[in-house]
Amino acid sequence: MALARIARSGLRRSVGGNSNGSFSHEKGIFSEEGSTHKFSLLRHENAVAHGNQSYLHSIKTLNYMSILSRGIRTTPHQQFPNAARVLEESESEYEEPRYAGLEATKPGEKPRVVVIGTGWGACRFLKGLDTKIYDVVCISPRNHMVFTPLLASTCVGTLEFRSVAEPVSRIQSSLATDPNSYFYLASCIGIDTNKHEVYCETASNGGLPQEPHQFKVAYDKLVIAAGAEPLTFGIKGVSENAFFLREVNHAQEIRKKLLLNLMLSQNPGISEGEKKRLVHCVVIGGGPTGVEFSGELSDFIMRDVQEQYTQVKDYIKVTLIEANEILSSFDIGLRQYATKHLNKCGVSLMRGVVKEVHPKKIVLNDGTVVPYGLLVWSTGVGPSQFVKSLHLPKSPGGRIGVDEWLRVPSVEDVFAVGDCAGFLEQTGRPVLPALAQVAERQGKYLVGLFNKKIGKQSGGKALNMKDISLGDPFVYKHLGSMASVGRYKALVDLRQSKDAKGISLAGFLSWLIWRSAYLTRVLSWRNRFYVAVNWATTLVFGRDNSRIG
Repeated sequence: MALARIARSGLRRSVGGNSNGSFSHEKGIFSEEGSTHKFSLLRHENAVAHGNQSYLHSIKTLNYMSILSRGIRTTPHQQFPNAARVLEESESEYEEPRYAGLEATKPGEKPRVVVIGTGWGACRFLKGLDTKIYDVVCISPRNHMVFTPLLASTCVGTLEFRSVAEPVSRIQSSLATDPNSYFYLASCIGIDTNKHEVYCETASNGGLPQEPHQFKVAYDKLVIAAGAEPLTFGIKGVSENAFFLREVNHAQEIRKKLLLNLMLSQNPGISEGEKKRLVHCVVIGGGPTGVEFSGELSDFIMRDVQEQYTQVKDYIKVTLIEANEILSSFDIGLRQYATKHLNKCGVSLMRGVVKEVHPKKIVLNDGTVVPYGLLVWSTGVGPSQFVKSLHLPKSPGGRIGVDEWLRVPSVEDVFAVGDCAGFLEQTGRPVLPALAQVAERQGKYLVGLFNKKIGKQSGGKALNMKDISLGDPFVYKHLGSMASVGRYKALVDLRQSKDAKGISLAGFLSWLIWRSAYLTRVLSWRNRFYVAVNWATTLVFGRDNSRIG
């Protein structure tokens, strides 16, 4: 026993982190599926910070588990319940937790690429990655990609939810068929760049023997595409009372709340004031998401509410609140067109800054009180708590800093794309906007880097990229912006930048271009068929107003 203890102590001393590690063990808040969860990667009684390294005292080791699940693999179940949690008191001050999971690849095995996230950047990378060269592991709290440009349409029944959700196993089939590729339904809670390991926690309460269920995955190459979180600017009451619009479950909750308020407002005994409040929909943020949602709501009111909720049709109202101008990145002529059109469709535009949010009202900085029944918050995105917790270089704004080849400097074999990544200041490049087309183009660029450069030069294994020529750096060219404003009208701005000259269109023709472009961008023929059928049935029969759940 004494020899074993000495051996373990020596091993732990030898694998202690160094100053470049990014293994985060601090407690924080991780937002998942619209709710907030506390996580603690390591349970400890005392930690003394020293640079980027912490010396942990009296750490209690965590659970063991098996990874032998198949199919579209979710977080594995434990094989030995009696060994679910091992409590080990150690005399060594360098004691650290041990996790079950995927160990490092062996010589002769394919390099393992771990992808964190299932957003635009991650899924474009997964779709194109050559699985003859690499094994791939995808880790995300959701098992699908959301086609965000059409998400607003699902809130009012124009489209069904399955039309905008693409299962990750259809995007990269090896996740369901390859014996060494896996999808894990989990959240990444820490990264140790020295050991080439990521640490994960199961995404939800699935009734596992030990919860929270935690495990590790070793990687040869790591692609962080963890996305971002909605910006609340620290305003009191936003997280508790407002709905965001970034996930399918957000759209589901908005739709349920909207229909519930419409039906409750028709009940006898409801005062005039309460009736007006219940059917008052307030949208905060005048970007493309806020404008498109407001347009969809106005369409829903003008056609469906007028026919099916005649008792309250004169009470329902949509208010869009923006601190500056709506659609600030669009051409000034298009902004003016959108303002006039939204006003014509019954959307009230209000300029103001929200001071605080209450369960039934919001208060602006000038003291104005705005009662509401439904509040949708769409004011942009910022770094998630997970990204903030990582000891990695940061770009302006707090995103993970990357160089011209989307690598994270100062650590080996780590790349970052999408809303969680931004160019470092020393690159001389601006931080790119948090747009789907930016993330998709970055994912496509990494596919070429991994398949044609790293893979063909045998650089896929860990710490094996020093002599690899990566070729041309990533260059982003903006293809333009589009936004629907309701009533078969849309805006198309094909300028490459805000100050550049280019084609700008508005009206019915733009609406046809908008629909055609997004229909072709939907990932699978199955979902394209769903979208086309939903559009046709909505045009002929109206929207589905049934409230389920």
